[in-house]
Parts: sequence; C-alpha cells; structure tokens
Amino acid sequence: MPILLQRFWTLLNRLHGWRLPLLVAAVVFGTSWLAMWLVEPAGSEIASPGTYWWYFLVTAATVGYGDVYPSTPAGRVVGGYVIVGGIVTLTILFTRLASYLETVRGKRVKGLAQLDVGGHVVILGYVPRRTERMVDELSVEAEHPLVLCAWDDDVADDPMVQRPEVSFVRGDLTSRDVMTRACVAAAEAVIVDGRDDNESLAIALAVDHANPDLHIVVALRDMERREQLHFVNPAIQCVQWAMPNLITDETLDPGIAQVYTDLMSGRTGGNTYSVPVPAPLAGRSFGECQTWFGERFGATLIAVRGSGGLAVSPGWGSPVEDGATLYYLARQRLDRAELTRGARR
Repeated sequence: MPILLQRFWTLLNRLHGWRLPLLVAAVVFGTSWLAMWLVEPAGSEIASPGTYWWYFLVTAATVGYGDVYPSTPAGRVVGGYVIVGGIVTLTILFTRLASYLETVRGKRVKGLAQLDVGGHVVILGYVPRRTERMVDELSVEAEHPLVLCAWDDDVADDPMVQRPEVSFVRGDLTSRDVMTRACVAAAEAVIVDGRDDNESLAIALAVDHANPDLHIVVALRDMERREQLHFVNPAIQCVQWAMPNLITDETLDPGIAQVYTDLMSGRTGGNTYSVPVPAPLAGRSFGECQTWFGERFGATLIAVRGSGGLAVSPGWGSPVEDGATLYYLARQRLDRAELTRGARR
C-alpha cells in the first residue's frame, strides 16, 4: 500500500500546468456524483445528470446559490466533500498560475524569454548611462518599441527593468538564438554598439545575415573600419562611437548621418556660413528673410542669433532684430556688400 501511494504521489508531481487541478476536479466530480446518487432518495433532482453539474460547480466554487441542495445527512457530508475538493482544486490552480506568471516574469527579467514584437528598434550592446541616454532619445517620439540586447557577462538581469517599454534579451549577440528571440528579422532598425570595433563588425554581420534589408546603424571608434562592412552591405550606416546623439538620429531618420557628414566636410558643394543681418532686413520676419535668401541666392536660412540667444529654425513669423546674426547653407559664402545691395531692392 505505501508503495502504491508513493507511486501515485510521484504521478501527481509529474502533472504540470492545468493537468493536476483538472484531475482533482474530475475525481471529486465523479466520486461525489456517485456518492450523492447512492445516499439521496430515488428520483432526487440533485442526483440527475442535468442538475448535478450545476450543483457541483456552485458548491465547489463555494458560491452556493441554494437552489439545489441535498436532503439527507449523508448527502450533506457529500456536499462538504465537494466544497473541500473545490477549495483544493482552486488552490492548486491559482498556485500553478502564480508560479507560471512568476516564471514568465523571471525569464523576461533574465532576458531569456522569446519576444513577440515587430517594427521595433533593437539595440545590440549595453554600456551603462550611454545606453540609457540613447533609449531616452529613441523614446521621445515613442513610435517604435525598443529591445535591448546585452552579453551574458555584461549584465545578469534587465538593467532597465523599470522601463516597461524596453524589452530585454541576454546572450551571445552574434548568435542566431539572440537574433531570433529579439525578433531582429521583423525589426525596423538595429543599433550595433559593441564593446570594440571587432565585436561591432561581428554583430553587424550577424544582423545582416538575419535581415539584409534592415536599417543597420553601427557605432565605430575607427571610422575607416566601415569599408569592411560596406564590402558586405553598402547600405550599413556607420557613425562615430563618440556621438551617441548622431547614432539615435540616424536610427530614427535614415541618412541623416550622411547629411551631417557632408555638411561638416563641404563635399557636396554646400557649407554653413554666418553673416550679420543686412540693415534693410532688420525687423523683418524670419520667413521673409528665408524667402529672400532662397530666391535671391539659392541659400537656406537655418538659424538666427539675437539678444535672446541662438534660435535654430525659429517660427516663420519671428522678427529678426537689428544686429542679429544669420546662419545659412550655401554653395559658397555670400558677399556682404551684395547682400546689402540686394536687400535694398
């Protein structure tokens, strides 16, 4: 007998999830129905198949509407048995449910869960404070979910667990497993921010293999290494590692890093210049000055510095005060005398 009980207990322990509470409920239902049929008077409504399931449900749930009840003392004993069985079943069920939820939460905190997300931005690599700063900037527009991926030996738990909008994946950032759990193939963009350039190159190759059509932004310390990536995929964008703001800008607005680079180098035939506002333009609106610079010289007015400080792309109707400085984009520096003569016409 003890051996049978031990084997029965072992069998119960092997029943995972909802199987054990379902088994308990089925056993209590079957045995209590049989007992109720035996102890209640013949023809009793409570023992009929169409009624007993309802009695069992409300009694096991300890609701007890009282519309159906046993009429004999033995039947009341069976009712007590149903109540105890219902409490045991619900206890097991809720315990299993709580355990399951805790396991799922634990996997997410540990970065071991399989995510189900798409159209998101993936950050591969974690550097304290630097990554938080990039997440803050990426979250401003809140258009895309964020997934942070970190190496096993960098963090043990989610470093941004207080940010529910950021999902977490931990593992080998060059592995197919991490690419799958982070849903890289379904992402909108990926930031590769490795601990060194060799690591960043390896991660970028893994991302390109997962989805070559992705917008991939790689942070490099030595920008000459980008040629190695361009051999694999010329569309991969490389940004100087020391410029995290530019990394996030490029992620949200593909191609903007190239625009910044060309503006700073002047390779596209354009550059940024400044000039004191010509006297005839003083007091006019920024929009009027913008139109005049564009129509007259093909230049683009981008900012103005006055007594209140620098204003980049101010409102169209903002006045340009006397003595202010204008900043514009043009193929070459405009002659101040020509600017004054043109403004007087």
